[in-house]
Amino acid sequence: MEQKMFCYQCQETAGCKGCTMVGVCGKKPDVAAMQDLLVYVTKGLSAVTTALRKENKEVSADVNHLITLNLFTTITNANFDRESIETRIRATLDAKKEELARLSNRSGLPEAARWDGSDNWEAKAKTVGVLSTENEDIRSLRELITYGLKGLSAYSKHANALLKDDEEVDAFLQRALAATLDDGLTVDDLIALTLETGKYGVAGMALLDKANTTAYGNPEITRVNIGVRNNPGILVSGHDLRDLEMLLEQTQGTGVDVYTHSEMLPAHYYPAFKKYPNFAGNYGNAWWKQKEEFDSFHGPILMTTNCIVPPKDSYKDRLYTTGAAGYPGCKHIPGGIGEQKDFSAIIEQAKRCPPPAEIETGEIIGGFAHAQVLALADKIVDAVKSGAIKKFVVMAGCDGRAKSREYYTEFAKALPKDTVILTAGCAKYKYNKLDLGDIGGIPRVLDAGQCNDSYSLAVIALKLKEVFGLDDVNQLPIIYNIAWYEQKAVIVLLALLYLGVKNIHLGPTLPAFMSPNVAKVLIENFGIAGIGTVEDDMKLFFGEKA
Repeated sequence: MEQKMFCYQCQETAGCKGCTMVGVCGKKPDVAAMQDLLVYVTKGLSAVTTALRKENKEVSADVNHLITLNLFTTITNANFDRESIETRIRATLDAKKEELARLSNRSGLPEAARWDGSDNWEAKAKTVGVLSTENEDIRSLRELITYGLKGLSAYSKHANALLKDDEEVDAFLQRALAATLDDGLTVDDLIALTLETGKYGVAGMALLDKANTTAYGNPEITRVNIGVRNNPGILVSGHDLRDLEMLLEQTQGTGVDVYTHSEMLPAHYYPAFKKYPNFAGNYGNAWWKQKEEFDSFHGPILMTTNCIVPPKDSYKDRLYTTGAAGYPGCKHIPGGIGEQKDFSAIIEQAKRCPPPAEIETGEIIGGFAHAQVLALADKIVDAVKSGAIKKFVVMAGCDGRAKSREYYTEFAKALPKDTVILTAGCAKYKYNKLDLGDIGGIPRVLDAGQCNDSYSLAVIALKLKEVFGLDDVNQLPIIYNIAWYEQKAVIVLLALLYLGVKNIHLGPTLPAFMSPNVAKVLIENFGIAGIGTVEDDMKLFFGEKA
């Protein structure tokens, strides 16, 4: 049977090989084709901007932001709207034409930089997708780099929304993206570029961390209500804190409460958001539960980024998108960087809706980003020195639908009582509502925040290395058992590898885009491994006593 598409960028890709008829995420072949074409023209524009920088010519912030948002648009579960993707392709072709006119020397530019969009787009897309690179190892590394850059673009975009930019990060992102078109690069060249991508992943996460904390303060230990109030509500999902801020400002005095869902939960940890009396709490769990939870919420939902699950008809008319997110038939709220978005439509709809149905009660605790944990450093160090804390287990990353992910819940339950979980990202929903207790007042689950806040976990590890006077971060009593789903987890992985972290266990499956030879390099040089059974992994990490 002829393939209608090919995509293997996420963990749930069909058969752990690739989606060829329709995406497991719900992406249709025509949308997959336009996403492939958007990535292609973005690589072409990046080749031009990289050449301009070699001529010491400035590249505007607008062009940098265009490239970043293009990549973000193609992340898993972000945008299913073919029309909006085609609009971005046209904008990119126009920008490339303008940038080419500024370039003195066009020799050596790849075909993607010269393509003007005059061909049939569907036909062109078939020639520029993942499988257009024939060599399996070159293809694997090109995609690994591209997916890392997609993750980096997401973090850069959130920083840009708070008016923070890093020209070095943008220049690297574009240079690396253009390099995936260079047939002269060897496997060794691309491995080096993969690690350099990790270096800029650290820089990108540091940029976003600074942007968030400058705007909203350092996250602090916070108890978040998971019940409901008796007012109409708006549910906000995704990762964009600036969107949430604008919505909270515009809902003051309207009688409408605002709740977070999935990756937006950590917004409650920032001091700046605590001033809003209608910021009611967190509703529900990880992204993949949204079909049932969006139904019972009753009010409108704002998707600020990924992860969108194709909506049910019962709430599709209540689903709004903004930024990189999009879904056909759902209302999109426009607004670029530095612009004030108008959320009046979603607020007015909320007023006409009943309050959310209560699906659980109680509180969950979080806010353990690096500043807060380092404030507790003496207490933590004393607990380690006394033996009260024997090990830390980094269980950051993503949650997903697969039944195999129940492993992470059972793993958390089975951990020895003298271990502390360090987490960030929606992976926490597998265990953040378990009663795992504390160690001398230190909760056994320390939630740093969103997936980008995995940066906090790296900062904490490096600080502990310094405190204990160790030469190598791998000498710390830290185990890395990370769940991944999409491309933001890829840049976190590459960032950890750049920082020298070894023996990371990645699950529930290793990425389909890693060829056997590329996987072998990562295993031999960095100790990358998969997961086994909970019982076997307990013995592996803790010995027979577990």
